[in-house]
Amino acid sequence: VARTTVRVKDYLADWLLTVRSKLRPSTHHSYAMAVDRVAARLGHHQLQSLTPLQIERFYTDLLENGGRDGKPLSPKTVRNTHVVLRKALADAERLGLVPRNAAAAAKPPAPTKRDLETWSSEELRTFLAAIEGDRLEIAYRIAAATGMRRGEVLGLRWRDVDFDLGQIAVAHTITTAGRELVTGPPKTPRSRRNVYLDKRTLAALKEHRKRQREQRLAAGPAWDGEHDLVVCDEIGRPIHPAHMSRAFDVIVAQLDVQRIRLHDLRHTHATLGLKAGVHPKVMSERLGHATVGVTLDLYSHVVPALAKDAAEQIMAAAYGDEPAEERS
Repeated sequence: VARTTVRVKDYLADWLLTVRSKLRPSTHHSYAMAVDRVAARLGHHQLQSLTPLQIERFYTDLLENGGRDGKPLSPKTVRNTHVVLRKALADAERLGLVPRNAAAAAKPPAPTKRDLETWSSEELRTFLAAIEGDRLEIAYRIAAATGMRRGEVLGLRWRDVDFDLGQIAVAHTITTAGRELVTGPPKTPRSRRNVYLDKRTLAALKEHRKRQREQRLAAGPAWDGEHDLVVCDEIGRPIHPAHMSRAFDVIVAQLDVQRIRLHDLRHTHATLGLKAGVHPKVMSERLGHATVGVTLDLYSHVVPALAKDAAEQIMAAAYGDEPAEERS
């Protein structure tokens, strides 16, 4: 490796430009934020002199005061920063700019597994009753009934809804890159999927379509028909994801239910489905997980109950016993 005096911040700035065309806008935005963190604290070092120890001290500093106004940064965010730095230095090693990838030898903070917060079926019914007539009612109902992500719900178009088959195609999302709305296909091939709907949600969708057509007629030329969105504002424009989350929080705060995040509707859907006996493989496909192993690992708290039920069901079948519900 030829000796150079290139500094970390200069290399990262150039690297970010070279990978931009390969990344989704939202991914590029997160990369840029990570690069800013690295440049602010390690940017003055020479690229070739960067050591694993310096990088690990950097991670410790982020955990202690790397956030806004000197507040601690979460281990997940620090690990994300590590991923970006490791990729950048791997490219530097490949290009012959450094003799080794110092970030590959540095140890990031261990991941912290957050306990999933979900609603019971009774709490979910309370919420669904409370949102009747709300501007975003259909968005919440779809999220609860399908486990779709926020961006997938907001990006759902009418052309993706098949009322005859009773299913919707997850083929379009609305996310953010900073303050900018970004529309496009789901991030991974497995995220592109078809999800069947229950009769109640289908009926709610049909009623919502009827109301939206009336709004479109009332809006006249002001209606923005370019997007064809199921969930939109009063004149057909996209809803900002942050607005949906804030509106959800306001509703939940007024109800006698556990405080959860909007994303936890997805976890609630999965947990209730698994407890109801939906096969993990089917649930994995509904959620758009990469593998069924991801589903089983994420919802491991449900698996012991399934295993216990399986023991009874297997031997009941072996002995020809009646199903538990028939005996009762």
